[in-house]
Parts: sequence; structure tokens; C-alpha cells
Amino acid sequence: MSFSKGVKAELIRHLPEARHCQIAFLAGLFQICGEYEKSRLIFRSQNLEISKICFTLLLKLCSIYPNVSVRQGRFPSYTVGFLGDAAAKAGKMLKLQEEHIYIDERIIEASCCKRAFLKAFFLGAGFLSDPGRSYHLEFVCEKSGEAEFLSALVHHFGINSKVGKRKGRMIVYLKEGDDIVNMLRILEAPLSLMEMENTRILKEMRGNVNRRVNCETSNIRKTVSAARRQINDIEYIERVKGLMALPEGLREIAEIRLNFPDEPLSELGAHLNPPVGKSGVNHRLRKLSEIADDMRKSSL
Repeated sequence: MSFSKGVKAELIRHLPEARHCQIAFLAGLFQICGEYEKSRLIFRSQNLEISKICFTLLLKLCSIYPNVSVRQGRFPSYTVGFLGDAAAKAGKMLKLQEEHIYIDERIIEASCCKRAFLKAFFLGAGFLSDPGRSYHLEFVCEKSGEAEFLSALVHHFGINSKVGKRKGRMIVYLKEGDDIVNMLRILEAPLSLMEMENTRILKEMRGNVNRRVNCETSNIRKTVSAARRQINDIEYIERVKGLMALPEGLREIAEIRLNFPDEPLSELGAHLNPPVGKSGVNHRLRKLSEIADDMRKSSL
């Protein structure tokens, strides 16, 4: 099961309990897959679970058994709804008009109802990528202007969403891990939230380890490269002039560098008598490099 399907499965297990929130939830589903005329109100979906929820809520809220029909095929379609007076009753409950485009905001006046509406909208038209790969949560909007309405609803909970367009559809999306975690909290999906947080922690730990390894690898390469250059300079001086021609301090560090080609500067200094710190060793080796460079120039 994908992470997104896991979130939706969790939402289905925890539907709103208060009547006003159930109405807001049903309104959210209607916004996605509902159709309304005075004598006809239906929810049409290829998702069996959503159709079951529509049936349950319509029965509970209107106390009338909804009509159900199934269109068979490779991808079955389920239609749940009312005809006649029952449709008018349900339409009045959802505050619908025949020219319905957007949900009546009185339905989602309370924050808990806004939360229920978002849960339903995500259930019907939402997607969340696997946090182990990327951070991306989106709501897909079919109707014109719906994205701005939904973005404002998300903003009500202190989350900044973005609006974009993909394949002719408008989407409201989140890209930041913290925003997505907060959205899961709003959607009341604690198990999915915990799973995502655990994934984020592991990703951060892996990232820190990788950065540290890369940093250490880079430092090792620099150290090896610098040591190779120092040895080349010392060997050049030895071939052309001989180390005995060097001042005692430079000759001593040159011999130690040749004897310990892999040791870092901090450890080379411990072999000197008296011991010299890293900066002192670096100064002497830099002086040897200058001498080698001068010798190379003079030989041209």
C-alpha cells in the first residue's frame, strides 16, 4: 500500500462524529463528485469506499435510504443519491443551489467543520508522496476558482500552500515537510503523521552521516594531495641539491615527512625534538615548497 493510500485508509477509519462536521464532510465529498438538481442529488465515484461513506452519511443525516446503482465495466462506477423530495431535503441540508459551483461557507464556518471538509477533499482528490522519497502533498481541483478557495481554507490553519496547474487541472500543494506534518495533524491522521516523522528523522540522520562522510573524505583527499606535493618537493630538493644543504630545522622536517608520508601535520610535529605544533610544521613544509619552486624556476 502506498503512503497516500495508507493516509486515506486511516481517515476512513476516523470519520467525524458531530452532525455539523458530518455535513461538512459530506459537502467536501459533494464538491468532488456530487451533482444536484431540485429533483436529483447524487454522488458518482469509482471509489467504492467513498461511495459507502456517502451512503452511510446520507442515510444517517437524512434518515432516508439512498438509491444505489452500479455501472459495471473494467472500472465500475458507483452512484449514490436521492430523487424527488429526498433530493430537495438533502440539498437544503447542504445549502446547495442548482447553479452550485462552490460550497456555501456557512457549512464550514467552524474550524472543526473546515477540518472535516479538508479531510473529505483529501480523501476524494488528495495525494501524498512517500516521505522517504520526497515531500509533496496536493489537492486536485476540477472547478474553476476552487483552488483559491481551498488554498484559503488551508491558510486558515496557518499553512502556506501554493497553487499551480498540471494537465489542465488546478492543484493546491505543499512541498515543505513541516507543512505536510501540520496538514496530517489537521486531517487527524496521527499514525501517518508518526510514520512520516520517523521517516524524516531517519532521512536527516542519513543526510548528516553522508555529509560528515563526504566532508571527511574530502579532507582526506586534500591531506593526501598536500602530502604528495610536499614529498615531491622534498625529493626534488634531495635530487638536485641534497637535504644536507638545508638548514637543520628544514632538513629535520623533510626527513620526517619522507619517513611518515601518510601522517597529518599535527602528528608529524610530535616526531621533532623538541615537538612542534601543526602551524610550525606547516610553516616549515611551506618553506620547503618555496625552495623547490625557486630551484625549478632557476633550472629553466
